[in-house]
Amino acid sequence: MTTSAAQRVLVAMSGGVDSSVAAALLRDAGHQVTGVTLKLWGGESDSGCCSAADVEDARRVAAQLDVPHYVFNLTDDFDTQVVDPYVDAYAAGRTPNPCVECNRSIKFGRLLERADALGFDAVATGHHARVHRGADGRRQLRRGADAAKDQSYVLYMLGQAELARTLLPVGELTKAQVREHAARLGLRTAAKPESMDVCFITRGNRDEFLTARAGARPGPIVDGAGTVVGHHEGVTGFTIGQRRGVGVATGERRYVVDLDAATATVTLGRRDDLLRDAADVRDLRFVDGAPDAAERLDVQVRAHGIPVPGRLDGTCVRFDQPQPRVAPGQVVALYDGDTLLGGGIAT
Repeated sequence: MTTSAAQRVLVAMSGGVDSSVAAALLRDAGHQVTGVTLKLWGGESDSGCCSAADVEDARRVAAQLDVPHYVFNLTDDFDTQVVDPYVDAYAAGRTPNPCVECNRSIKFGRLLERADALGFDAVATGHHARVHRGADGRRQLRRGADAAKDQSYVLYMLGQAELARTLLPVGELTKAQVREHAARLGLRTAAKPESMDVCFITRGNRDEFLTARAGARPGPIVDGAGTVVGHHEGVTGFTIGQRRGVGVATGERRYVVDLDAATATVTLGRRDDLLRDAADVRDLRFVDGAPDAAERLDVQVRAHGIPVPGRLDGTCVRFDQPQPRVAPGQVVALYDGDTLLGGGIAT
């Protein structure tokens, strides 16, 4: 990897292979590296990046690399800025992305603040994305080299101020190359499985977690005509576009096409009932200015979704062809090829 002159870099080490290799690459490039693991969740977890085992993995990798390692306790911030909004969103019939909020408020919020206060020049993470610095000094955020592992979507909120202090060393590598590099160095995380679930909820227990925090709100399941076809135990168990697990046998495929949290009503319909020409978005953020209204964009509405053509019209993203409705609370990211321009949250 190539970076500018040697810097003091605070590397967020989650205990996974990507952040382990990020620290190794920066150390080998001559930077003064300090590893930090964020203690974010004080409850039960088996999904990675929040467990005691992950903290221990990060500490031992830092020892292997001979770099300092610390733990920052940000559990209060995580509860108020990530967990509570996650629960509130589901209770309101939205489908939040907690990784996005963690990046926004914790990793590129509180951690950057701590780094500044401690005199670090930059923060680094193990995200699969690339920061490109142009001749004019402006930064672009581009997709990671490994398309299957690209994480630029969950970093859509980063602007010039954040990118100027952010290093993403593994963005130029495929996942296989990351693991090979870790194996060559003998890092204990070389073959560690990836974390794929919400880190503060044990696998398979989302409904129980939400019910415990938000309460159960049973209600009717209706069809497009408003006819009651079933009942559910809580609106938090549903999301727009869901097909499996709706609890109603209709003889044909039915999808969740609407959620009314006020009445706890779940509406089912056919796939065609989900199609929309546009998606309204809020809290738009851009890496380096908003695109022109006439500019054709690549619109991505899931972390690893296939981009579709569209354009931005004020706070509305218009699709060239009708697309399944974007669940409120999900990120709508805007690209120009591999370059992330920005995005917002579907309403």
